[in-house]
Amino acid sequence: MVRKKYVYWQDGDMWIGYLEEYPDYKTQGESLEELKENLKDIYQELTSGTIPCVRKVAELEVA
Repeated sequence: MVRKKYVYWQDGDMWIGYLEEYPDYKTQGESLEELKENLKDIYQELTSGTIPCVRKVAELEVA
């Protein structure tokens, strides 16, 4: 099982969020559970290669 961090917030009746590693790809749900399922789906799409030119956030160690 892979664990990924995500950022989320409630906006009115909707829950909005994105995977921390992929901040350009937001999704939403009517409940927090639905948002989590949508985040899992978008993770599968982003890592499967079906979406071209996926932008990611990474960390670089410099001296």
